[in-house]
Amino acid sequence: MESFELTVNGCVERVQAPTQWTLLQLLRDGLGLLGTKEGCGEGSCGACTVLVDGRLTRSCLSLALRAAGRSVLTVEGLGANGRRDPIQEAFVRHGAIQCGFCTPGMVIATRALLGVNPTPEDHEIREFLSGNFCRCGGYTQIVNAVRELAGRRPTAVNRGENA
Repeated sequence: MESFELTVNGCVERVQAPTQWTLLQLLRDGLGLLGTKEGCGEGSCGACTVLVDGRLTRSCLSLALRAAGRSVLTVEGLGANGRRDPIQEAFVRHGAIQCGFCTPGMVIATRALLGVNPTPEDHEIREFLSGNFCRCGGYTQIVNAVRELAGRRPTAVNRGENA
C-alpha cells in the first residue's frame, strides 16, 4: 500500500492504494466515484477517460501512483451546485446518452476538445472523439451535441443511420 495525495474534481484527497491499482480502480473502488467506467480494460474504448492535469488519460492503463500530486477531473467534477455542465446538458438534449456507458468518457473527451478547439468542424469532432467507442452507435447525436456547443446547428438525425 502506498499513501499519497492527489486532487480529484477540485478536492485534495489523501489516499492509500495498492501499488498495482490503476487510476480507474482508485477512482471507483477507493473513492467511490462510479461515473468513470471500465469498458475494455485495455485503453481501446475510452469509457474510462478522465483528465489528468488537463490531458486525456485512459484511467484503466494509468497506475494510480502516477496521479500523485496531480489534478484529476472525472465526470462527477463537471457542473456545479447540483446542475449539469453545459456539455452534459447538450448530450441529454440531443439524445447522445443512449445506454450511458460511453457517455462519461465522451463528455470528458468533449471537454478536452472544446478546450483546445472551441469551434471544431465535424471532421475534427469525429477525429478527436474517435478514441471513444459507442456500442449503441449514437455518433450522429454525439456529434450534434458537440456541434451545438461549438455554436453550430445540429444536423438532422435519421434514426436508422449513424454518422
